[in-house]
Amino acid sequence: MLVFPEFDPVAVSIGPLQVRWYGLMYLAGFAAFYLLGTRRGQLAWRKVRAAQVGDLLFYGVVGVIIGGRAGYVVFYHFAAFAADPLMLFRVWEGGMSFHGGLLGAAGAMLFFARKNGLRFLEVADFAAPLAPVGLGAGRAGNFINGELWGRATDLPWGMVFPMAGDVARHPSQLYELLLEGVVLFAVLWVYSARPRGIGAVSGMFALLYGVMRFAAEFFREPDAHIGFIAWNWLTMGQLLSLPLIAVGAALMVMSRQTAASPR
Repeated sequence: MLVFPEFDPVAVSIGPLQVRWYGLMYLAGFAAFYLLGTRRGQLAWRKVRAAQVGDLLFYGVVGVIIGGRAGYVVFYHFAAFAADPLMLFRVWEGGMSFHGGLLGAAGAMLFFARKNGLRFLEVADFAAPLAPVGLGAGRAGNFINGELWGRATDLPWGMVFPMAGDVARHPSQLYELLLEGVVLFAVLWVYSARPRGIGAVSGMFALLYGVMRFAAEFFREPDAHIGFIAWNWLTMGQLLSLPLIAVGAALMVMSRQTAASPR
């Protein structure tokens, strides 16, 4: 059994100003998106050019923040949101949702695509392999904060999180960091190294993330105020991942009908 090291969630304090590790993880993910995206945009057959990555990142950051916050209050705190709609704007209270952030990012990519005369899936295929680094960094931030811990376990690597009592639990944040961050990045980076049919890369992202998140939820403690959605095992995270799996599979099937272009 391991004991959670109780990191200080504040990385730097300068007077009343506090810079938290969770925020720095977001910045690290955005920086990785820009650096890796600039590298990807140098290849002639990519639809998004290196010089356009900064604009894509800017729109994406706005979309992720707005969508992530909106998704959190609507998907996970709808009753409280209905009673107090202003909670949407109290961002200092914390709370972000991946699935909401994904919808916000999709809106940002659609705006970018129309502005630059591209198809939505061309932009999504370009951006998909860049996202897992940020996802992994976000899970690292969850672990540092000691939040979103896993279910009880008697496995040797079970960890006691002080805010969750004295029971050893799965360090599910690290499971998701490995799956959504490391494994997903490696698969998508290799898969997208050569031209694919339009929608194939973004379809692979949606399918794999959905499957990985669905599986990881079996080790993650359900949100206390929601619990299980159905059958005493289906969580909100799993329910929201099912459409992703379906969309990802459909995109991959459709992409096979589109010849990859080397241009």
